[in-house]
Amino acid sequence: MKRIYDYDLKDLEEYVVSKGYKKYKAKQIYHWLYKKRVSSFDEMTDLSKDFITELKDEFIIENLTLVTSQVSKDGTTKYLFSLTDGSLIESVLMVFDYGYSACITTQIGCNMGCTFCASGLLKKVRDLSAGEILNQIVYIQKELDKKGERLANIVVMGTGEPFDNYDNVMKALSIINDPLGIEIGARHISVSTCGVIPGIKRFSKEKVQYNLAISLHASNDELRSRLMPINNAYHLSELMSTLKEYSKENNRRLTFEYLLLDGINDTEKNADELKELLKGMNAYINLIPYNNVKEKDYHTSSEKKALMFYDMLKKRGVSVTLRQKKGDDIDAACGQLRANYSKGN
Repeated sequence: MKRIYDYDLKDLEEYVVSKGYKKYKAKQIYHWLYKKRVSSFDEMTDLSKDFITELKDEFIIENLTLVTSQVSKDGTTKYLFSLTDGSLIESVLMVFDYGYSACITTQIGCNMGCTFCASGLLKKVRDLSAGEILNQIVYIQKELDKKGERLANIVVMGTGEPFDNYDNVMKALSIINDPLGIEIGARHISVSTCGVIPGIKRFSKEKVQYNLAISLHASNDELRSRLMPINNAYHLSELMSTLKEYSKENNRRLTFEYLLLDGINDTEKNADELKELLKGMNAYINLIPYNNVKEKDYHTSSEKKALMFYDMLKKRGVSVTLRQKKGDDIDAACGQLRANYSKGN
């Protein structure tokens, strides 16, 4: 069975025409999927019974089953889903002053090997299809529909490296952004990469308004290679050069994600190096409190140290934000809930 969410509007138009139906039928299906957010083809009341039967014979709509969820005292909700092949993936819904933000997964497991990350506890099994990526957003929006609420932002920052599953990620985002689809503005969509340079170069040619975030987490090559093996393939000098070209071509401000690891990357020396690293770039650093993972020998910087490091960067003229910690009382770190659930079962 094929997944209906794997089909964008062009794909659906080609499909309905191949079945002898008028092209506009594709927009009707799209409307039911993304505006009405139905769970079955039988709810598509403006389609003929024969056409609905054909759709049911070829496609599935629901391809996520909720296995479990955790809700933090701060409102963060972590979802663990099962796919049709039994694989497990996670998504997160976070609550901010500006609205709801969803963090979605792009791969089952991860091969990037970042030494601080729970995602790598279970190695990559396969890429998610466009529909499997997209269906996470549809599920979360359906949950918000019950409260009359709407997703404000999407971050592609869950398990997996988005640029290692480039085509499926971009197809899913195009439907999320499409006015006929989920209709979330491009500037409210962020894609985070560990620094896969071929993917960044390809992304720079797309001419989309999505935000690009770089998982940096270190201020020099020695430390970054220790934390993130990807740095052995793409050193900081090459990465920064590529990002400067990206900014020049797209005129977009970059985000550098920076997990605060106590005593490892939160010193005055790190602040000095970050100042030099970002010199002349249209960018800012987003400092993120680390969600401790019991299998990893890292700890988050104290609130006092985090504020001190924030001030160090500010005094050096670096644009910086300090993100509010989310989901500290649940398995909120990427891959953590999936790994713990799999161990327990």
